[in-house]
Order: sequence, then C-alpha cells, then structure tokens
Amino acid sequence: MNDAPASNTPRRARVRAPELVGKGGWLNTGGKEYTLADLRGRIVILDFWTFCCVNCLHVLDELRELEERHRDTVVIIGVHSPKFVHEAEHQAVVDAVERYEVEHPVLDDPELATWKQYAVRAWPTLVVIDPEGYVVAQHAGEGHAHAIETLVGELEAEHEAKGTLRRGDGPYVPPEPVATDLRFPGKALRLPGGTFLVSDTTRHQLVELAADGETVLRRIGSGERGFGADAFSEPQGLALLPDGKVAVADTVNHAIRMFDPETGEVATVAGTGKQWWQGSATSGPAREVDLSSPWDVAWWQDRLWIAMAGVHQLWTYDPATETVEAAAGTTNEGLVDGPAAEAWFAQPSGLAAAGDRLWVADSETSAVRWLDTDLVVHTAVGTGLFDFGHRDGDAAQALLQHPLGVTALPDGSVAVSDTYNHALRRYDPATGEVSTLATDLREPSDAVLVGDEGSGDPEIVVVESARHRLTRLRLPEEAVRVESVAHRTQRAATEVGPGKLRLDVVFQAPAGQKLDLRYGPSTRLLVSSTPPELLASGDGADTDLARDLVLADGVTEGVLHVSAMAASCDDDPAIEYPACHVHQQDWGVPVRVVEGGTERLALVLAGMDEGAAQE
Repeated sequence: MNDAPASNTPRRARVRAPELVGKGGWLNTGGKEYTLADLRGRIVILDFWTFCCVNCLHVLDELRELEERHRDTVVIIGVHSPKFVHEAEHQAVVDAVERYEVEHPVLDDPELATWKQYAVRAWPTLVVIDPEGYVVAQHAGEGHAHAIETLVGELEAEHEAKGTLRRGDGPYVPPEPVATDLRFPGKALRLPGGTFLVSDTTRHQLVELAADGETVLRRIGSGERGFGADAFSEPQGLALLPDGKVAVADTVNHAIRMFDPETGEVATVAGTGKQWWQGSATSGPAREVDLSSPWDVAWWQDRLWIAMAGVHQLWTYDPATETVEAAAGTTNEGLVDGPAAEAWFAQPSGLAAAGDRLWVADSETSAVRWLDTDLVVHTAVGTGLFDFGHRDGDAAQALLQHPLGVTALPDGSVAVSDTYNHALRRYDPATGEVSTLATDLREPSDAVLVGDEGSGDPEIVVVESARHRLTRLRLPEEAVRVESVAHRTQRAATEVGPGKLRLDVVFQAPAGQKLDLRYGPSTRLLVSSTPPELLASGDGADTDLARDLVLADGVTEGVLHVSAMAASCDDDPAIEYPACHVHQQDWGVPVRVVEGGTERLALVLAGMDEGAAQE
C-alpha cells in the first residue's frame, strides 16, 4: 500500500478521494469555488445530506462541537444531495443552509454527481478524507461523532509528525444576516384572544403576533439556542391544552415544553434534552424518558399526541400522570398501515385532531395518514418513500411532495400544507378526492383556520416558512387547476442479479472501542421490502450484520428496507464505567433485478468496505 503509515499508527484502507462536483455551486464560501487540492493539508469531512431528512439534521447537530474544537485542522463540507425535486432548486438549498444554521461550506449537487462518485447509498453519510487526499473512513446514519472525533485526533497526530498537516482558518464565510420579524417560522396557533402564537424556528423563539398576523406583540425566549427557562432550540409544533397553556415541540432539544400565555413562563414537561436511541425507554416518567425530534403536537383523546419525527413514531404525553409512551409506529421508516404497534411512519411532521380521527402529515412518504380511536393507522393519500408529485383527483392516485402540516376543516375535510409543492391542498374523506386550494406559497409548513369577523366566512392563515410570514387566504369555493406532475427520486436504482443476494452491513468499531457484548449481541439487522413479494426469503430481524437474501421470481423492481444498529464501548479494562455509543442507520435501497446485476450489496454503517477498496 502506498504511503504506509508509521508502525505505531493504525493501518487503514486508503482510497483516493474523487473530486467535488456540483452544478449548484458553493455556498458559505464568499463565492469561491473549491477543489480537493485547495483543501490539501486539512482533514476533510464530507457530510452527504438533504434538508428533508431529520436524520441529516441530527448529524448537523452532532458535528457542531467537533467543528468548533477542530476549526484549525478540520474542514466540514456539506454535500447537498436531494431526494425531492424541490430540494434540487438552488434557492431552496440556500434557504435550508440558513434555516438550519449550517456554519461550513456546502456544495449544492442537484444531479447527485458527487454522491455517485463516492458510492453513497444513504442520507446521511459522512466520509473522512485525510490531509493527503485519501478516503480513510465512511459512516452512514447517526451516532458517529465520537468515532470521528477519535479518528480526527489520530490523523492530526499522524500528519503533524509527517509534516502533511496544515493548520489555519477554514474556507467558511458566513452570509449576511437578513432582518425580518420572523425567520423560517414552523407552526402557528390561534390563541383564545384572537392573536397568533408562532414558532420562530431559526431564531429559537416563540413570537406572539396581533390578530392581523403581522404586528409583533412579544417574543418568548432569548433567541439563543439553548435548553433553559428562556431558551429553545428550533421549536416547531404548538398545541393549546384545555387549561389554556400551550405545549411546544422543542425539536432540537428533544423535549416538550409548556408555555403559559398568562405568565409568560416556560417549563419542561417531557424529555431530558438528550436524543432517544434504540434500546432507550419508550415509556415512563415524562422528564426521565429521552425523545427524538418532536415536530408537532395535538390534543386528542385526553392526551397530548406527539409527532416524533426523529424515530418515525407517534407518542403521547398524559399531563394527569406526567408520563409519556410510544403509541404508534415501530421506528422503521416506511408506509405500513394497521394496528398502531405494527404501523410504519416516515418522519411524521404535522398533526390535527378532528373528532374520532387524528390526522398525520407523514412527510417522507408524501402521505396523509390518520389514526382512529381503535388505534388503527390508515393512509388517505400516498404510496411510499420514493413516489411524489402534484396530482389531484382520486386519492388512490393523487400525489403530494413532503407535506409538513395538516389542518382540520369544518366540513370534515383536511387542508394539507404541501410544503415542497408550495401549495395548500385539500383531501375530502367523503368523496375520496384531492384538490388544490392555493399555489404560489413558499414552503408552507402549517395552516390555522380562522373566521372573518362579522361574516363567519372561513379563512385560513398559512405559515409561509420560506417567505418568513403568515399569509391569510379565503378558502375558495372551487379548486385551483394545476397541471399534474409525478416524480420518483433521482437516486438511481441498484442493479442486482436474480435469486441470491448477499447483504453485508459493514461495521468496524472505532479505534479504542469494541462491540458491547455485556448484555448479549450488540448488533441488530432488520430487513423488509416494498413490495413484500420482492423477497422470497431473508426478511425479518436477527443479530448478524450479514445475511443471504433471495429475490423472488417475477418481481423486477422494488425497495429493500434495511435497518442496522451496533453498540460499541471503550476497550480499556482500567475504565470502570466505559462510555458506550450507539451507531444506527435505516436504508431504503431502490433495486432493479437484471441478469448480470451484482450479487453482493454492501452498506457501510461505519468503517470501510474492504471488498470494494482500491488503491
């Protein structure tokens, strides 16, 4: 192997890093274009992300501390690799970089050119490139910050000794701040007095607006990201409780807060401030149980229901007993109806209570779902993770694109904030039809029904998140005519051979760690498919990260759903209480069955796929 490391340095597979290419150009660099040669001498971490993906947002937060601690040696480059058509729009990426406070350069790669060059298969994926331009590690999913921190320390020492490390300021140039009353607001609520409470997500505040929806009456929270009595971190959903208080989904704090409009006080009622991981408690005293990116909240059936976007579930909070519990969803990402405990969701992001139904905007499947009082999940609109568009008509063939909000209307129908179509849609359960109420809205994320004073005519106030405002609309009597479009994700299907397919999930414990075997197997692999008929055998759960799948005859394409988890702990007998870390990722891999296709599917959870590595 070329450039062999010194004998006291861990030996690593090294692959020359492909160039960074993206038609959308660079953001956060002051207009400068970068090549890998420009970054030589620095440790480069590529973060392949897309802004619809809550797991990608988790990784952005995981990287913040590492980014700050190693600012003179590490350059993080976000490679934005879109799933949805809207995410390929350059302005949408510009907005997302500001919305989520991304403080490093971002390469906008709308055609997935760099994604393909690095053979990435999942959002999010992290790739570490050493100061000499070689790929030395790849990590998919969440929970890898500690491993990368350790690797960065090793690379700093190794390349300092070799004289190949270059310290100094990085290429990040912050954009000019823009003054608006709201900045990427998420959700809104009408208070009993007629004013509006809005989650001002990027400013980490709640804002109360007058009945006109424009005049600022007060701000709640310091405006600095935090988890204290006067601080939030990217708050989203709001729900009015029977006692007049407002529940707040404090998303990045992984908590439910309670705001009292009378006193202005804020208290934490659920969550610890830490993110839920597989194996954590799923019920118990509310302030002792971890949550994961709660995105919206609604009062229904004498409980506060929580759209737990980070783990693809619905949870409940009972204020009478001050307890929480998982109520629907398995944590697997996808679209499966049925009893709540068996159903699959995909980043539920909007809730609306309406009598005997709890409506759900299930964003990653571009779906509208609902839960009945028997706790059975149904789908009204939507088919799966990779099909989306803007198509009206019969709900069975109608299409949405990443909706974030649902609003119950007086006639029993539902208004849908169809976020990536920039539209307000309507689903009518009585007719089974989907229509379009309004277009030319910029990333609508929620809507609030109001009545016109004196006339009772229904109006709706829409949160136009990317226009940083509330917009009042009169509900039209007739639908807007929109030309139908249907899309599938740009991501190319993997061509696999018929019959037997070897699935290998690659996991290498980080340096100084080992698999945690104290309580039995420390790995888990769950496999399923859409359609279910794609797999003749090999589905289900087991502890081995390698498995032989058999593809059924006659099914030529579909999606393999793979969920992997591994736990590793510090490997030092002298440490009485070793620190442990959970690494996990869900893959949805589109496949096409063709003669001569690959017989091995390798998915990297952490490390390098030695079978694919080349000099």
